[in-house]
Amino acid sequence: MTNTTIATTDAQAIEALLSTYERSLNSADAELAASLYAPDGVFMPLFLPTATGDGIVGSYRQIFEAIKLDIAFETDDLSVDGDVAHVVTRSQGYVTVRADGATAPESNRELFVFTRREGEWKIARYMFNKTSPAGA
Repeated sequence: MTNTTIATTDAQAIEALLSTYERSLNSADAELAASLYAPDGVFMPLFLPTATGDGIVGSYRQIFEAIKLDIAFETDDLSVDGDVAHVVTRSQGYVTVRADGATAPESNRELFVFTRREGEWKIARYMFNKTSPAGA
């Protein structure tokens, strides 16, 4: 669900960025994922330390070495205030553990904060959590 008071171009640009982010996760492309962040962006992954700046690509590499994702995002809320936006999403799909090949359902909720820099939207802050406990 998208807030209808948002300028269409902002909403489209943010949704396009989210689509690219989804593609980066599903293709295990750490460099692409990190490129979507602002230079001072912050990534708060589950069970790993908070990553900032150049450390973001390393966090994604670590994650992609451990798991393979096949997920899709759905936007629940998108709000823009000037050069800052926040988006609440849900993602569902599957995760495969690379060590043993085990595949399981994957379901998360996410909070993105975006910032517009030089006319381009970038991820300023991102965190997520599971919507059900592992193994449930």
